[in-house]
Amino acid sequence: MIKTRFAPSPTGYLHIGGARTALFSWAFARKQGGKFILRIEDTDLERSTQQSVQAILDGMAWLGLDYDEGPYYQMQRLNRYQEVAEQLLKQGLAYHCYASREELDVLREQQRQAGLKPRYDGRWRDSKQTPPPGVTPVVRFKTPQEGYAVFDDLVKGRIAVANHELDDLVLLRSDGTPTYNFGVVLDDLDMGVTHVIRGDDHVNNTPRQINILKALGAPIPQYAHVPMILGADGERLSKRHGAISVMHYRDQGYLPEALVNYLARLGWSHGDEEIFSKEQLVEWFDLAAINRSPAKFNPEKLTWLSQHYLKVADNARLTELAMPFLLERKYALPGEENLLQIVGLLKERVSTVEELANASTYFFQAIEPAEALRAQYCTAEIRPVLEYLTDRLAQIEWERAAIHQEIKQTVSSYKLKFPNLAMPLRVMVTGGTQTPAIDAVLQLIGKEETLRRLRDQLHASFQ
Repeated sequence: MIKTRFAPSPTGYLHIGGARTALFSWAFARKQGGKFILRIEDTDLERSTQQSVQAILDGMAWLGLDYDEGPYYQMQRLNRYQEVAEQLLKQGLAYHCYASREELDVLREQQRQAGLKPRYDGRWRDSKQTPPPGVTPVVRFKTPQEGYAVFDDLVKGRIAVANHELDDLVLLRSDGTPTYNFGVVLDDLDMGVTHVIRGDDHVNNTPRQINILKALGAPIPQYAHVPMILGADGERLSKRHGAISVMHYRDQGYLPEALVNYLARLGWSHGDEEIFSKEQLVEWFDLAAINRSPAKFNPEKLTWLSQHYLKVADNARLTELAMPFLLERKYALPGEENLLQIVGLLKERVSTVEELANASTYFFQAIEPAEALRAQYCTAEIRPVLEYLTDRLAQIEWERAAIHQEIKQTVSSYKLKFPNLAMPLRVMVTGGTQTPAIDAVLQLIGKEETLRRLRDQLHASFQ
């Protein structure tokens, strides 16, 4: 049974890089008919918070990355880590280290001044000295001093690291909590993880983890280290590049399918396909297709995908998603049918649900045109045309076709081109120049409100 996992640390939100790792792990498990596990690595007691745990769970749910097992929590498994550490101590594969933090700081500074790589010097590895009183030791792993840790990375190819380059890492801290490298090894072993898909910032951890697994006589999973995501400037992705919480994208009104599609294309591809569903991602996903070079985060590409998904989204769903944004603005909202039509009219012109709500303002309240627009379009020459049209509109059944016919007839009567009347009409009724077809807009604003706005603007513009 193929098993993958996503194992975030709850020290912050679910960010873009973590979400992509989760997506790739999820897609591989689904493609292989395997299982996907969620595990919360919460042993960093100073930085882990329940709020961050909830942010991770909410982010996974919003992206639709369902898991078959979990969430597991490392802090609920402390006995297991301590039990295995004791086992390694008894077998002579680990030892107690009593070196204080101050001692180790001095050691590292001496190594730096000597031009050496800072590392633990093994001073308690085979020590016969009496342990200092009152010191609770850490447990260190006896890293093999000969040979190599070798693995065939499913993205990067074969990697070999000489064991003598690795120092004796801490397995258990003095408070009994496991370090990352020890906890992750036992978790993956106990949970039957067969494929570890994670960021390539963990490549250097992998030889250490392989050595621990060998010491335990345990099977070694296959590893796939995914290159990091960079900003457009080639620097490591950060908040200034837009690398924010995935839930921030939800709060800005992006659709989850747009973000999933975008994340999948950050470092993975299937031919030239740019737009695809989660189902297609699962069908096509292959670890061999992950690029070896870093991906670059491009907000414009995400916006383009978001525009596509909004265009094809169901109007009722978009209306429901837009409702919190509309209620926040305290608009007097029309009936459901009108809202559905407004959403249908605007969704092809925006890239997020929030933009959709912003773009709909003139349907719910009158907006005063800027003086520059008023001067440009509300001229003395157009006044009689607008007055004539207003009178004509007051006499018709309020349907789009009839509104269009009256605009068309007025244009013809005054020997104008359609935009010569449509633009001033648009400015007076909506306060701007960028709207969908003006006849459709007027129909949804309603007869009484359209006529009121026209008469108010005729009075204000031509006093």
